Amino acid sequence: MKHKTLLSAAVICAIGGLALADSHSEGEFAKQIKARQAQMTIYSYNLGILGGMAKGEAEYDSEAAALAANNLAVATTIWMPSTWPQGSDNAATKGTRALPAIWEKFEDVGAKSQNLATAVAKLQESAGTDLDSLKAAIGPVGEACGACHKPYRAEK
Repeated sequence: MKHKTLLSAAVICAIGGLALADSHSEGEFAKQIKARQAQMTIYSYNLGILGGMAKGEAEYDSEAAALAANNLAVATTIWMPSTWPQGSDNAATKGTRALPAIWEKFEDVGAKSQNLATAVAKLQESAGTDLDSLKAAIGPVGEACGACHKPYRAEK
């Protein structure tokens, strides 16, 4: 009976140790990185809907376009400075493509974020009206995304 108890205790400790090791293996900033990547996923998903319509890969649907643009607009209002702690870059931790340069020019990142919000607001005004308006408004959103990703995000 003692052996079963000791074996059970050893298994429980091993499982707990593996769980603890796994949580630490993700790095000090795992939660912050996951949160900011979730916001980027929301951007990407909704831009995919709109981009598909603009490129003719999906049929234009004014209601779906308006909803996707509204989602983007809401996502641009989410400001989570706590998800961007210094040291949560790809040179210091795994699981992110954020370059250390972000923290060298964080004010520039903020300005680029504001440019994105402005472009998305214009997209929100026009995405649900007609396809030509969507096409005209989506380009500046992509440019705003690229303006930040090119200098501050590592390639895959």
